[in-house]
Amino acid sequence: MASTRLTAESRQQALTALEASAQADSELDVLVIGGGVTGAGIALDAVTRGLSTAIVEAQDWSAGTSSRSSKLVHGGLRYLQMLDFHLVHEALTERDLLLKDIAPHLVRPVPFLYPLEHRVWERAYVGAGIALYDTLATAAPGKRALPLHRHLSRKGMERKFPDLAHDAAIGAIQYWDASVDDARLTTTLVRTAASYGAHAASRTQVVQLTKGSTGTVNGAVLVDLETGKEVSVRARHVINATGVWTEDTESLAGDEGGLRVLASKGIHIVVPRERIKGKVGLILQTEKSVLFVIPWSRYWVIGTTDTPWEQELQHPVATSADIDYVLEHANAVLAQPLTRDDIIGTWAGLRPLLQPGTKEGTSSAKVSREHTVASPVPGLTVIAGGKLTTYRVMAKDAVDFAIGQRAAALPSVTHRIPLVGAEGLVALQRQARTHASRYGWTPALVDHLLHRYGSALRDIVALCEEDPSMARPLEHAPAYLRAEISYGVTHEGALHLEDLLLHRTRLNYEVRDRGLAALPEIADVVAPLLGWDDETKAAEIASYTARAEAEAAAEKQPDDATAERSRLTADDVAPLQPLRTS
Repeated sequence: MASTRLTAESRQQALTALEASAQADSELDVLVIGGGVTGAGIALDAVTRGLSTAIVEAQDWSAGTSSRSSKLVHGGLRYLQMLDFHLVHEALTERDLLLKDIAPHLVRPVPFLYPLEHRVWERAYVGAGIALYDTLATAAPGKRALPLHRHLSRKGMERKFPDLAHDAAIGAIQYWDASVDDARLTTTLVRTAASYGAHAASRTQVVQLTKGSTGTVNGAVLVDLETGKEVSVRARHVINATGVWTEDTESLAGDEGGLRVLASKGIHIVVPRERIKGKVGLILQTEKSVLFVIPWSRYWVIGTTDTPWEQELQHPVATSADIDYVLEHANAVLAQPLTRDDIIGTWAGLRPLLQPGTKEGTSSAKVSREHTVASPVPGLTVIAGGKLTTYRVMAKDAVDFAIGQRAAALPSVTHRIPLVGAEGLVALQRQARTHASRYGWTPALVDHLLHRYGSALRDIVALCEEDPSMARPLEHAPAYLRAEISYGVTHEGALHLEDLLLHRTRLNYEVRDRGLAALPEIADVVAPLLGWDDETKAAEIASYTARAEAEAAAEKQPDDATAERSRLTADDVAPLQPLRTS
């Protein structure tokens, strides 16, 4: 196996390999466009079938939807209301596979309460639905991954969630799903794909798709956004997994066919854990969406919204109206209402909503309520829709469709591929006490490290052994070790400060100042690793500071248009290039 490390050097090696693919008889089998969870899953699926594979992403890994979700791994209770039992069973099977085998360090069980307002009919109706949910999970292979649901009286509900307003419900049903740090899952998928030989290059934008004499897509022109260099790539199969950018990428093929995707914005707010007294999460139905109150580490995540997004796609932001909506609906059931002052962070993401049907002349493969795989022109496969939980199924469908008849001889094996950090997890969990004693780490910090890195904790420890200062928490962000910042560069491919604060850690939204106080120390750790001089380091600090201030200003605006104008006052650290459509 190749190294699991993503670094600036491995990125350059990947670009060199991509450039070499343009030579005769050196073309890739699969080029994946898009470094979100779907694209990362496709890269892992393809390379573990024995196909030469590359994945490129115009921004940082997971920078779009895949770092801005509700961070849930779940079957989707709402699909039971639509009687889509197959889809729920599929998602629950994937949930349990992630919990038990693929990523048990990253994906963790979370209990939720479904409050009941009516004593008889609602308890029977909702109870039957959640019982069916559990039954569909039980139908998954192997031992159950999560406990069965329970009915709770009002007193039982109050013990689980003391801050639920007494008049909000007469009781509740407790059921189980799971949560995940979506950005870490995506980066870990890319690292696992790289360990099997996939070439991975972030900050590398596809600006043109190329065609052979027969009109078949046979590669792409890329721009390395770090240097401006152009690279031509040849591939037998190009797979477009760009989410809300699907139609933009399709347009590079110079054809009117393809999938139709609309962007819908969802926002979340973050409040300190001590602000709400509760041991479990809540799920609430609103007139527009489902509202989750999710226990997460040292805080609560509350969301989401579901509104059309008609601005540019790269920088969705939460508006004042969005925040008011979430607060209003959360406060409807909380005994101690939240205020703006309680909010320590927000994020906004765009869901790629697949529209019915495909454009004229487009062949399509598997079509479900969640995702579709299609080919607008020969040589180009497009996948859109879907959700975080079923990324592996989507990846399998995309590769199956792209390689056609070869799929029978090269079936997907990702259900048997544990991600980086999963193998040897039990041993590291036992050894962690020794490391904690050596470095003075609290039980909470050890749990944090195991959840983020799993058995790769040994690499964190190695950094601390090499330089004992790495074992210290950041002065102004003590939830994270200095070693984690170093690791984000030396193992997880971070190239800029924003990569670290948005995607390798969650400092952008889990501390009130968006991580600005910790920025100088973080920059000091990163600078020697990436060869930054004082001028570059100052520019990186200024870039992230401008972004943080622009996001804070956007949150005060009343609507998307004015919020976007506030957000766009900060320049991008590696601006995207114009697309070259035919």
